[in-house]
Amino acid sequence: MIYEGKAITVQGLEDGIVELRFDLQGESVNKFNSATLSELDAAVQAIQNNADVKGVVVTSGKDVFIVGADITEFVSTFKLPEEDLVAGNLSANKIFNAFEDLNVPTVAAINGIALGGGLEMCLAADFRVMAASAKIGLPEVKLGIYPGFGGTVRLPRIIGVDNAIEWICGGTEQRADKALKAGAVDAVVADDKLKAAAIDVIKRAIAGELDYKAKRQPKLEKVKLNTIEQMMAFETSKGFVAGQAGPNYPAPVEAIKTIQKAANHGREKALEIEAAGFAKLAKTSVAASLVGLFLNDQVLKHKAKKYDKQAADVNLAAVLGAGIMGGGIAYQSAVKGTPILMKDIREEGIQLGLDEASKLLGKRVAKGRMKPEQMAKALNAIRPTMSYGDFKEVDLVVEAVVENPKVKHAVLAEVEGQVTEDTIITSNTSTISITYLAEALKRPENFCGMHFFNPVHMMPLVEVIRGEKSSEKAVATTVAYAKKMGKTPVVVNDCPGFLVNRVLFPYFGGFARLIGMGADFQRVDKIMEKFGWPMGPAYLMDVVGMDTGHHGRDVMAEGYPDRMADKTRTAVDVMYDAGRLGQKTGSGFYAYEMDKKGKPKKVVDAKAYELLKEVVLEQREFTDEEIIEIMMVPLCLETVRCLEDGVVESAADADMGLVYGIGFPPFRGGALRYIDTLGVAEFVAIADKYAEFGAMYAPTEKLREMAKNGQKFFG
Repeated sequence: MIYEGKAITVQGLEDGIVELRFDLQGESVNKFNSATLSELDAAVQAIQNNADVKGVVVTSGKDVFIVGADITEFVSTFKLPEEDLVAGNLSANKIFNAFEDLNVPTVAAINGIALGGGLEMCLAADFRVMAASAKIGLPEVKLGIYPGFGGTVRLPRIIGVDNAIEWICGGTEQRADKALKAGAVDAVVADDKLKAAAIDVIKRAIAGELDYKAKRQPKLEKVKLNTIEQMMAFETSKGFVAGQAGPNYPAPVEAIKTIQKAANHGREKALEIEAAGFAKLAKTSVAASLVGLFLNDQVLKHKAKKYDKQAADVNLAAVLGAGIMGGGIAYQSAVKGTPILMKDIREEGIQLGLDEASKLLGKRVAKGRMKPEQMAKALNAIRPTMSYGDFKEVDLVVEAVVENPKVKHAVLAEVEGQVTEDTIITSNTSTISITYLAEALKRPENFCGMHFFNPVHMMPLVEVIRGEKSSEKAVATTVAYAKKMGKTPVVVNDCPGFLVNRVLFPYFGGFARLIGMGADFQRVDKIMEKFGWPMGPAYLMDVVGMDTGHHGRDVMAEGYPDRMADKTRTAVDVMYDAGRLGQKTGSGFYAYEMDKKGKPKKVVDAKAYELLKEVVLEQREFTDEEIIEIMMVPLCLETVRCLEDGVVESAADADMGLVYGIGFPPFRGGALRYIDTLGVAEFVAIADKYAEFGAMYAPTEKLREMAKNGQKFFG
């Protein structure tokens, strides 16, 4: 044994060839934490000091190569002063450089996945051999940063500037065939031949058949493009990437600027440029939010895993109520491998559900994400029915009928009589109390909420709602089924609107207030989209449907009369009464025309402005900042209340629910992270400016305490 640590070992294989093996003890994957980095330094020094070494094969003892940096360390690291961050990166890069500069050939044997720092380790090797099933990539931009272990320097010099920009700015994983075609790896082999192939490459390099020094040289020099070629490559891509990423995600464009700045320098200077740019991005609120989001997602997945032991298997599911929602649920279940019965009382409903599933599957085939035979298999896994004939075989039912308590009560009682005593029944209600719906059932312990978001195939969140009598088994089985469907479940306790809608309606309340004070809904939409929302509130109301909004508002007003009951007539009332229900009727705040692709396109409609005159009670001038505050304060405060009331278990649950459920701007991290970014005391001061607007804008006592004590939701 040449070197033995807790993450890395170096031992002889044959004929002077050694294996540098990553195998982090106590972890299921390899990652570059500070301890691993320190061991890599020691391992490289041990190889340098051993005259018998003729070549190095880098391998992994796990199912994956290296998943990247240990992101849990980012939180504390990114709080360091900028100069310390630069120094840290340069110190890490000295280790990678020392490995790259070894006076013997090196090869990385890539299995599973090599992401971020894992791929950067491979790029520092002379040769790269990749297993056919493996994937590589540099996903750092998804965390608001860019590669910091030499990725922006080595990758453009290995695969060319254009390819490197695409890989780094997209942050996507690349399959083995793509990696080979781009020149990122030298060979792709069957998974079980990986180590043997890597040893063979080293033997050929030792024998002089492969020139490892020639492979190494381009990485040490400037980029091989003349001034005009550089200008064309960089300026074109900056414009395109800026358009794609938008102003709120600076990392992709900064990555291009860094590659451009470093293009005319050798390795050492280029790495200094990379480190300086990395440190600047690491200090942004965007990076803090996106890193927080990633860690929250991990927390959520860990929590969901805890339910696995109590969960019953779901081998056959059923959805009650076809249509768009039911069809979406059926599609999602079938495409992820769980057969599902789709029941409706009307043939047209069944047809609508099947058409929806077929349309979604057809799109996957058209995009090359699915083979036609897989589509046929998924469609066959959806069994339409108008009777309860096979319901004795069903493990879990999702009720997705109209949002009417009486109808739901009747349907739930009916289906309970048709299933076994162990079958879990869930309701896809968006606002109605689960405890109240359970009153219709003889076995309320087998019942809980399973709230999907529209469109089902796109929205990652499922709220699993625990009623007063819901058993742990019912909740656990529903969580497991949601995971199996490829969704992120958040378990919430029962209350009107649960988490997402309870928080969304005060946001709509802020919007109604703005309209009543003379604000132009188009301007509000533009400002909130600029803030980072996927669509503004007026457009969102049109998409959700004015009837749904109207009903939801009434439910919320009943549940929280002190702050959500509004006696005044609002924009939603006007639109609802006029039959302008949004996209579904062709008009709401906007009118809708079909574009060339058959999708509804919003256009300005003078009639909407005419109707809204009725609810404009005064004319005030607002700055953009005031509009953002009037919209965001009630949403954020309601999220605080959900946490304080125990509707959600943690701040992470609350924020993830909003990001995944309603498209809260990810770069802001969620409502509670947004309060942290502003500063709790500053947020309370902003809310107090609008005290005249009533209880919906009033900070809780606990939040005032947090402000006084300098506390945060996230450390």
